[in-house]
Amino acid sequence: MEEISNDIYESREDYLKAIYIISKRKRGGWVSNSEIADYLKIRPPSVTGMLYKLKKNNLIFWKPRRSLRLSSEGKMIAKKILTRYNILKSFFINTLKINDKYLLNKLCCGIEHHITSEVTEALDNFTHNN
Repeated sequence: MEEISNDIYESREDYLKAIYIISKRKRGGWVSNSEIADYLKIRPPSVTGMLYKLKKNNLIFWKPRRSLRLSSEGKMIAKKILTRYNILKSFFINTLKINDKYLLNKLCCGIEHHITSEVTEALDNFTHNN
C-alpha cells in the first residue's frame, strides 16, 4: 500500500465507513458515487478522486462511472472505524452524559482515527462495566 498523509488517511477511513454504511442498505452492497457524495455532503468529483486512491490500494472494486463495492480489506477497515465510532459514542453518552447529536458526531469522527485498538478496547470495557 502506498504511504499516505494523516489527512488522506482520515479521509480514506471516512469514505470506507460511508461506503460500508450505505452498502448495508443496498441489495448486493453496490454503492454509487452520488450516494457517497450525498452521504459525505461533498461534490461527486471529489468522490471520484478518492475512489481512484481506494482502488489503487485494493480497498474497493470499482470502474469509473459504475457502482462500487468494498474489498474484504476495505470492509475490515470500515468495520473497525465504525466500531471505534460506536464505542466512543457509547462512552460519551453513557459515561460523560453528552447527548448533543452534533457534538457527539464531531467528537467521535475526530477521535476515531487516532485511538489505538487497546484504547478502544479499554473504553468498551469501561463503558460496559460501569
